[in-house]
Amino acid sequence: MTSPLLQIESLQTSFATANGMVRAVDGISLAIQRGQTFALLGESGCGKSMTALSTMRLLPEPAGRITRGAIRLNGDDLLQLPEVAMRNVRGKRIAMIFQEPMTSLNPVLTIGLQIAESVGRQNTAQAVRTRVLELLDAVGIPDPAQRYHEYPHQLSGGMKQRVMIAIALAGEPDLLIADEPTTALDVTIQAQVLDLMRQLQKDTGMAILLITHDLGVVSEMADRVAVMYAGQIVEEADRSVFFANPQHPYAKKLFASLPDIKKRGQRLAVIPGNVPSLATEFSGCRFVDRCDDAINICHTQPPAWIAETSSGGVRCFKFDAAHQHQFATTEKEKTAPGHVAERLTKDNKALLAVQGLKVHFPIRKGLLQRAVNHVKAVDDISLSIPESHTLALVGESGCGKTTAGKSILQLVKPTAGKVQFADAELTALSSAQLRQHRSNIQIIFQDPFSSMNPRMMVTDIIEEGMITQGIGGDARMRAVRVDQLLEQVGLSADTKYRYPHEFSGGQRQRICIARALAVEPRLIICDEPTSALDVSVQAQILNLLKDLQDELGLAYLFITHDLSVVEYLAHEVAVMYLGRIVEQGSVQEVMENPLHPYTKALLAAVPVIEKSTGGVERSIVSVQGEMPSPINPPSGCHFHPRCEQVMPECKINYPAERISGKTHMTRCFLYKQ
Repeated sequence: MTSPLLQIESLQTSFATANGMVRAVDGISLAIQRGQTFALLGESGCGKSMTALSTMRLLPEPAGRITRGAIRLNGDDLLQLPEVAMRNVRGKRIAMIFQEPMTSLNPVLTIGLQIAESVGRQNTAQAVRTRVLELLDAVGIPDPAQRYHEYPHQLSGGMKQRVMIAIALAGEPDLLIADEPTTALDVTIQAQVLDLMRQLQKDTGMAILLITHDLGVVSEMADRVAVMYAGQIVEEADRSVFFANPQHPYAKKLFASLPDIKKRGQRLAVIPGNVPSLATEFSGCRFVDRCDDAINICHTQPPAWIAETSSGGVRCFKFDAAHQHQFATTEKEKTAPGHVAERLTKDNKALLAVQGLKVHFPIRKGLLQRAVNHVKAVDDISLSIPESHTLALVGESGCGKTTAGKSILQLVKPTAGKVQFADAELTALSSAQLRQHRSNIQIIFQDPFSSMNPRMMVTDIIEEGMITQGIGGDARMRAVRVDQLLEQVGLSADTKYRYPHEFSGGQRQRICIARALAVEPRLIICDEPTSALDVSVQAQILNLLKDLQDELGLAYLFITHDLSVVEYLAHEVAVMYLGRIVEQGSVQEVMENPLHPYTKALLAAVPVIEKSTGGVERSIVSVQGEMPSPINPPSGCHFHPRCEQVMPECKINYPAERISGKTHMTRCFLYKQ
């Protein structure tokens, strides 16, 4: 085998903090070959990004420093190079795509100037401009000459990420480090970015270090996989070997936590607790407190790296010949995940019925601020949700999902349409009358941290709604109710005197759920409540939502772009595109037999783990470009500029509803009534 392009040996990166020394990276070793994609997989806080920053020598000083190890690029030890020499390495030999493109791009410089900074010293300004336009074209940005003069805020999330890739490619690097490059993107844009990275790798021969927590992305992109936990690599293998048979208990738990349609009616496996603090002085295995297979030695000795074959290894006593017999004799009986009994409604009467809902925001100009146009965020949607029922509203960012949820709550005033909740027509109520109905409909926002007041303790956050609505009795009774709610969402009552910043992301989302439950709602609008969570924490939240629905008979409007969550949790699905619902039906109808070309494209864009384990591949239906502006939507069917099955009629008229079966509706000229 040829020598690796990048070789990291026993790397240790530490940070001096008020709580002691934090070992963010604690003795990891890995090797990446030329032209190879190496995936570093794990939960938030395990040290993946710090590994990348250490490789680039971009650690914040003076707190962060590399205390041990070697990082060799083509045989050159980067840790021995002076800073001046490292400037020639960064961008030219190693480039990096950061997780959040908006914060990585300079908001006051045009796209062209930012890419030009990375192009290098060319003879003339014209040569630099020509190279920038070549890069913009290479990463698939339409009309490069126009985009050259635009600013980051004028681009969508997918376009910003493409600009970041163009900047990274400017120096023609040997190694590209991609830190969660698709986390904030829709599945269709994610598929485009991943295809772009694959094609660029094929064209240039560069290696990729892919940092992610998404098993689906790893299955489609990686040649080799390393699983990281609490600063260490706990398993490494070729992709096919890893997905066919993961070895480490942590890796197995990650797979068991994934939601899909086969697990409907079952509780998802969860990993109890959280990743331990990296300031901890570990005496044994770092996963021991969350492991179902742990034996005594796991608590007292750190496991050594067991090289199973030449293709990989694992850090676990189960694979140590000296201790294998202990696991065979003491392993507990494994209990299958419990079933969640789905609560059936007594009748089909809708708890929430939305008819012809429109939300148009005026665009005003001139001295008199006259409306010259409208942003048609929601443009005539209808849906209904019975009690104890979950309707998933799915679609790309910008299609109007969140605006629809807020207008149902009357947080955004509808332009037209009706919102009937139980026996009340919410659009006809005054502010004072609406206040009386606020306790019946609650919302869980996407970002739990920004939706809570950082100066309020948890008890005050949960109690606030009860005080506003005048429910829950006196202060003593409300305090008891807060304790009950925290226990109900899986948190200790002792946590009520802490502040939001003292909790993990999953714990904050549980507090938001407790706050929503405090006023005893009948319907909860869940706006992307798991999109920012690791897969193990996501499993805990999904189990909790199912338990609460079974126990309290709650109805959910679940807004998301994660189709695996839809398959597991929802009873019914509505697919939204540019302010309108283009397909709707039961989960089985829509997921197993999608009709609309847009729905097919969404499903085809989702990375499928079975692709690397011999499963049946779904036919690929590509969707190019990005969603048009809701200010000037295309004539006819809004999807026709991106549709591969477009017909002349699609460009003229918007299709009416076509019903297939009992409840399956689509708006597409491919199907006759």
